Amino acid sequence: MKLDPFYLIVDSAEWVERLVPLGVKLVQLRIKDRSDAILREEIRHAKAACAAADCQLVVNDYWKLAIDEGCEFIHLGQEDLVAADRNAIRRAGLKLGLSTHDVSELEAALAAEPDYVALGPVWPTILKKMKWAPQGVERLSDWRQRVGTTPLVAIGGITAERAPLVLENGADSAAVVTDITRNPDPEARTRQWLAATAPWRSGK
Repeated sequence: MKLDPFYLIVDSAEWVERLVPLGVKLVQLRIKDRSDAILREEIRHAKAACAAADCQLVVNDYWKLAIDEGCEFIHLGQEDLVAADRNAIRRAGLKLGLSTHDVSELEAALAAEPDYVALGPVWPTILKKMKWAPQGVERLSDWRQRVGTTPLVAIGGITAERAPLVLENGADSAAVVTDITRNPDPEARTRQWLAATAPWRSGK
């Protein structure tokens, strides 16, 4: 499986509808602390927007809703992985992405045979308080060796300017949240990301 080198992560279908038409091909919908009814509506709107733009939607955490709504891809953290019914996920044909922060988590993730693994934070991140220290670009090269052919996503503190650095050092895709959603001009910043990752999209 090949991931787009630009992996956008947003917290609402509104963001998906706003930015995906610019050319985004891989987006994760990561929403916290909402009712199932709201989550279901958000997933439906995001899925429709992605289908119209030929973009891959990844649903974070809510694997049961993702199955119900006919989604193709979910992303789970380590704690979510323990609680999830992996057999149900596989029976439904969903692809699976997993977060990792250290070697033990990587081993647990690889045992689940994911479709990609994410490593982070590469740099300090303002998105949420992390108990893990920044991993650094060097760790990406190490992870690349450990995961073999499994696609590797870098996340944490990545900007459009830093994206080529992680892609040159073993990552297949660079994930971004705040560099776009907290930018004064998210559309312009999205276009900068698309330009920065273009060489890897065309098979560099």
